[in-house]
Amino acid sequence: MTQSTLSNLKKQVAPYEKSNTKASVKQLFNTIGPLLLLWYAAYLSLSVSYWITLPITFIASGFVIRTFIIFHDCCHQSFFKSRRANDIIGTITGILTLFPYQQWKNSHSIHHATSSNLEKRGTGDMWVLTVDEYAASPLLLKVAYRLYRNPLIMFGLGPIFLFLVTNRFNTKGAKRKERISTYLTNVSIIILYACMCWAIGWQAFVMIQVPLVFVAGLLGIWLFYVQHQFEDSYFENEDEWSYVKAAVDGSSYYKLPKLLQWITGNIGFHHVHHLSPKVPNYNLEKAHNATPPLQKATTITISTSLQSLRFRLWDEQNKKFVGYKNKKQVLPNPDKLDSLGNNIKVRRSII
Repeated sequence: MTQSTLSNLKKQVAPYEKSNTKASVKQLFNTIGPLLLLWYAAYLSLSVSYWITLPITFIASGFVIRTFIIFHDCCHQSFFKSRRANDIIGTITGILTLFPYQQWKNSHSIHHATSSNLEKRGTGDMWVLTVDEYAASPLLLKVAYRLYRNPLIMFGLGPIFLFLVTNRFNTKGAKRKERISTYLTNVSIIILYACMCWAIGWQAFVMIQVPLVFVAGLLGIWLFYVQHQFEDSYFENEDEWSYVKAAVDGSSYYKLPKLLQWITGNIGFHHVHHLSPKVPNYNLEKAHNATPPLQKATTITISTSLQSLRFRLWDEQNKKFVGYKNKKQVLPNPDKLDSLGNNIKVRRSII
């Protein structure tokens, strides 16, 4: 794309940034309504067979993801025109999906402002090392990085760590509003879960809620991971980084079957979302279809997206993701070690 085309993209999608109250309310009903009905159906099925319960919880987990997309839009103030309405619905859907509203809103806004910027990694994104950084890293950091990027850990332990640790505690230096939001979410979850355990018994609650939340978390992490971790993605240093190029070239169009596209709230149009976070989820496809340059974004499907599991490091020289076997061998560079800074810490991730 030419520079003039890139600079005009935001203007072209601007008409789709307006939320529609009727569409938003409708989405609330067709998302949270089925989630509650499926949860109740799962409970009723326990008296028949747990092998019937599990498939129902798996389907319900899709509606948890759809609920999270509403939460996500509220964080961007794009679901309703009213900031107060976004904050209220965002807090409620955050409780249902186990995400503290203000904390995630703040970290996610940083993710959007710094996505694909090599000098501003570490908040609200996946941990990514360059080939040179990895080669210059001490053994402990290499082991930590390999463990973090291992699919069994990222998608197996990742949801557990996310829901029980990352989302439950405030970040260092969090402001009062964010701290209160996290406390409110945690207390509300405890009260909600306690009431559910009292109503149906803790065993029944655990048998339904644990697989439901775990599957939703796994799929959520996958969606976030795959839409930024494709072979010819985009990463640049601060002096060459472009917000628009990061959105269009650093985010993919995840082309999903229509049913899955609906369940995931059109988040597959991730390039459109990163270009203009103010576009509500139900307008993302419209903006994509009406803007020809956006249709040239990297398109991945379910089958091709599986290739991303072998992408480990960003090759700055060739501008692409590579695996560990493709990395070049270099001697440790003190400057590279200094640039790693706090990379020894497992990065805060998500969605």
